[in-house]
Amino acid sequence: MRVIFMGTPEFSVPVLDALVAAGHEIAAVYCQPPRPAGRGKKDRPTPVHARATELGFEVRHPVSLKGEAEQADFAALGADIAVVVAYGLILPQVILDAPTKGCLNIHASLLPRWRGAAPIHRAIMAGDEETGVCIMQMEAGLDTGPVLLREGTPIGEEETTSQLHDRLSDMGASLIVTALRHLDGLTADVQPEEGVTYAAKIDKNEAQIDWNQPAEEVDRKIRGLSPFPGAWVEIDGQRVKLLASRLASGEGQPGQVLDGERLVAACGAGAVELLRLQRAGKAAQDREIFTRGFPLDTGRQL
Repeated sequence: MRVIFMGTPEFSVPVLDALVAAGHEIAAVYCQPPRPAGRGKKDRPTPVHARATELGFEVRHPVSLKGEAEQADFAALGADIAVVVAYGLILPQVILDAPTKGCLNIHASLLPRWRGAAPIHRAIMAGDEETGVCIMQMEAGLDTGPVLLREGTPIGEEETTSQLHDRLSDMGASLIVTALRHLDGLTADVQPEEGVTYAAKIDKNEAQIDWNQPAEEVDRKIRGLSPFPGAWVEIDGQRVKLLASRLASGEGQPGQVLDGERLVAACGAGAVELLRLQRAGKAAQDREIFTRGFPLDTGRQL
């Protein structure tokens, strides 16, 4: 097929590669504009922009698709279909209607659960045992379109958002290739009203750890917010991000270090073992390396 690809972050890159490998013709690639990054604050292309340039594709990064000129340019590509994954802009109806076979979205949840911006984070933070990927026919509502294909996967007990993100990205890449191969034979299943939840964008203000919460909730927050924005605590006036954890046995005052070697900390009920940490301005480190330069002795209060 002649495909318009629309995506922006690292999550979208394997999908673009899979479409190319499957032999589809990429008419153009749409992504978010380059934005200032790094110490020099120079404009940096998005991961999709960088990969599309390597592959020799035309890259477009309009700030909006609401203008008539942008809409005309999109329609002029004469695409059979548009594949959208973590693009970052709302698509007006005229854009959705332009490709002959419409627009397909790859969404990282089992719809209708976790519609919206942060489905991977929210699934882990909510303690879901399973998530997955849906191929959805796009319509004007927020992730409300009928589902053509879905594939589920269990969430590991110690899995972080970063790890699950990579697995779901690969799953989405494989599933969209299958969907395009069998498109004319697929049934579009309307999403049920029952079970709808919304994955609100992650707010940095929710990242501070509250040790009074049960260990299960603390552990899920640590894993769900890793690597970004990173759940954090303050130790000796320094902000320390907690990037990996697992449940542990033990009881004590909330925030008390029960085992300085294994970095087990008490919660409101139960305890968590901290596996990977990051001090402000430093690289992330596994527990064993972190404690050499920043020991947290047994009995210490976080």
